[in-house]
Amino acid sequence: MSVAYDEVGPLAILSLDRPDKLNAINPAMIEALHAALDRAEASAEVRVILLRGEGRAFSAGFDLDVDAPAGADPEAFWREELQKDLNIIMRFWESPKVTLSAVHGYCLGSAMEMALACDLTVASTDARFGIPEVSFGSGIVAMLLPWLAPAKLAKELLLTADKQVLAARMESLGLVNRVVPVDDLLAAAVALAEQVAGNDASAVKLTKQAINESYRIMGMREALARALEFDVEIEASATRAQRADILHTDQANKEAK
Repeated sequence: MSVAYDEVGPLAILSLDRPDKLNAINPAMIEALHAALDRAEASAEVRVILLRGEGRAFSAGFDLDVDAPAGADPEAFWREELQKDLNIIMRFWESPKVTLSAVHGYCLGSAMEMALACDLTVASTDARFGIPEVSFGSGIVAMLLPWLAPAKLAKELLLTADKQVLAARMESLGLVNRVVPVDDLLAAAVALAEQVAGNDASAVKLTKQAINESYRIMGMREALARALEFDVEIEASATRAQRADILHTDQANKEAK
């Protein structure tokens, strides 16, 4: 199973479980994540959904080693594929339950976008963040950074393609809530989740909705949809070689050793 599901008291713990590929998220894993989120959201006992990764990394991003089938319209193909990717990222933002990511090792590309989409993020000191798509001629699936960081910083992270952004810097930018020692990551994430779960369930749910509604009114969802069209244009014109990037190939494994 590519996503393990455990309920511990008021928490649903979703573990990305493809460690031999640094938890690169493939179509089967996307389906498993949807199923796990459905289960957690349907459970009356679950108050917080905690996302983590098995092995040496949180996730190296989406596994996009695919091409449009022969004869297919590249733009139509990539629009459908990328919309699926955007949908699973935004489920963590839009979930009626509070979502929390516990990040260690590499957290790259769309995996970083997924961590950003969670309401809270705890990272270990060994975590390395980055959205390096422009380095291999690809686009951004969920253009969340401009909504969560000042423009200069968002542009720096997106345009330099730096894949070694330290957890401490992410915390200083307000993109990570807490940074803890490696061995304390899960305990710290669980403690923060339990602190949220200890509050009034209705008040927490409605407060999250109110926060998200502010972003909706400001046009975030519309902007994400427009940004995805730019991504479609990039991917439809890209070659397989351009998409063979550090997020989804053996290079990521080599760098993480």
